[in-house]
Amino acid sequence: MSVQHARYVIIGAGIHGLSTAWHLATRLKATGRGDGRDVLVIDKKDIAAGASGVACGVIRNNYFQPAMRELMAHSVDVWESDPEAFAYHPVGYLQIAPEEMRADVGQIFVEQQAIGYDSELIEGSDACRAYLQGMFSDWQAPGISVVLHEKRGGYANNVASMRGLAAKAEAEGVTIRTGVRVTELSLDGGAVTAVRTDAGDIECEQLVVAAGPWVRDVWAMLDLPSHISVTVPDGTVHPDAPMWTYWALQEGTLDVDPHEFTDNRGQLPPVVHVDSAEPLYDDVDGALITDEMWGIYYKPDFSFGGVQGGASPLRLDRPADQIAVDPYGPESAEFVVGEDFIRMWTSALAHCHKRFEGKREVYRREPTGGIGAFTPDSFPVFDTFRQNAYVIADSNHGYKMLGVGALVAEELLGEPQALLEPFRFSRYSTGQLHPTSHSPFPWS
Repeated sequence: MSVQHARYVIIGAGIHGLSTAWHLATRLKATGRGDGRDVLVIDKKDIAAGASGVACGVIRNNYFQPAMRELMAHSVDVWESDPEAFAYHPVGYLQIAPEEMRADVGQIFVEQQAIGYDSELIEGSDACRAYLQGMFSDWQAPGISVVLHEKRGGYANNVASMRGLAAKAEAEGVTIRTGVRVTELSLDGGAVTAVRTDAGDIECEQLVVAAGPWVRDVWAMLDLPSHISVTVPDGTVHPDAPMWTYWALQEGTLDVDPHEFTDNRGQLPPVVHVDSAEPLYDDVDGALITDEMWGIYYKPDFSFGGVQGGASPLRLDRPADQIAVDPYGPESAEFVVGEDFIRMWTSALAHCHKRFEGKREVYRREPTGGIGAFTPDSFPVFDTFRQNAYVIADSNHGYKMLGVGALVAEELLGEPQALLEPFRFSRYSTGQLHPTSHSPFPWS
């Protein structure tokens, strides 16, 4: 096979790879330093064939961590820049939570206001009930003490948005080659000199790793450690923490007319996220499902039909090197959602809305789900390794982070970005980790 060459090789045709390619091409042209012909995206299967293609598509700013919140506000700006191309629906986002999370949610609101992000805070059980019943006449979940209504954000169609991104990149001259599997990286003098694939070697000046749950494999090709030392904020050192852990994503669809989930005005509601400390009982037989804090999210989806959403992912209890990422998503018999998720999610929907009582029988029983590669603190890493390998490890926060590619493009051209600074790999040695909230979700 002949040796090929590209100045910039990007591994992965998902949200980060395509966004980086598009923005890099436009910046190269704008600065007179090249154009899209200098950028090559490769993917072993197809556009949106990984985590970006199975994402529920929620776009939100609802993060307890200031650095995540600022990064998400930037990404929402990008989503809003071309809603049609990105199949984006700017319906907003509701965070509904119990007393245990009231202070956390209140802090999110205060800091959203500080950065000019439009949102509204409702506090107290009576006020929350009135607000939610003013939006949904059948709202019935008890134990809610705080509601944060983000007026921006919403959701997008996963595959359609990736096709829109790909079209923008290709319009700038970027080449996207699918069906190309990376087998090895050539390192010389500490830098990546070529990407070896089953379609031949590709020499490069700069590598961008945007491989989603396959980041573990490219990380190993870069000869980077599978375990690292992590210092936590109180100074405690964990000397042998796994760099990657895998979590199974829990998402599915209730096969109802999406018009069944509109607000009292008959309009599309915000994406709804409910965290609850109330006991959750089975909607069919009344048995206790859990008396620990639980959380779900859901939205009407007119692209696929039905009400789509999910629950907190499940951490897989095996070492990362023992987990097969392929086959991925719905093609995997091992990592698709099971009856436990269906029981929990449909019962939680009924707990929140009377309209969803007795609806488990119309849950769409089709393979759904996937797995995500999480970092030691469950937050992203954006950094350069081996001199010229820029790694985008999103820790499964990826799909909503459309704007990261714009920031990475600037860094590739020598302009460090303050919004990415809190996500450097060095935080694991310095102990400058992101704060954690009381949410049952690992990424909140």
